[in-house]
Amino acid sequence: MPVIRIETDIGATPELCFDLARDVDLHQASTTSSNERAVAGVTHGRMALGDEVTWEATRLGVRQRLSSCITTFEPPHLFVDEMVHGAFARFRHEHVFATRGDGTRMIDVFDYTSPLGLLGRIADVAFLRRYMTRLLQDRARFLKLEAEAQARVSGVSR
Repeated sequence: MPVIRIETDIGATPELCFDLARDVDLHQASTTSSNERAVAGVTHGRMALGDEVTWEATRLGVRQRLSSCITTFEPPHLFVDEMVHGAFARFRHEHVFATRGDGTRMIDVFDYTSPLGLLGRIADVAFLRRYMTRLLQDRARFLKLEAEAQARVSGVSR
């Protein structure tokens, strides 16, 4: 069961970072390389406790659908989404927003189990963990740029 942890320092408030991280439209904008889009559940705007979304994307050359639900919601410091249906055996993604100096430290903790038992574990070592780490890093960079741009425009940063 791999766990991927990504920490990103952002020059914006936890409130702004929290809101942007749960925004379906921003998520779609951050994943244009895989043409990820929300196709069911919450398809626009910000998600909240109990909300579900179904994403469709091309990952590793395969068109996939994955549904997740917000299971924990503690604004502006934490929300958790967990897979309801999809290619993984399971996943839990914690989004943590901690005040850090004059901004926010965003921490993504992605805890997952690949399907197919031993074959899934081999896939983790061969490519999946690296692929998921890169995906999470790219999304974190996108969110950082957007949050810092919005903070500059509004003059609201820590």
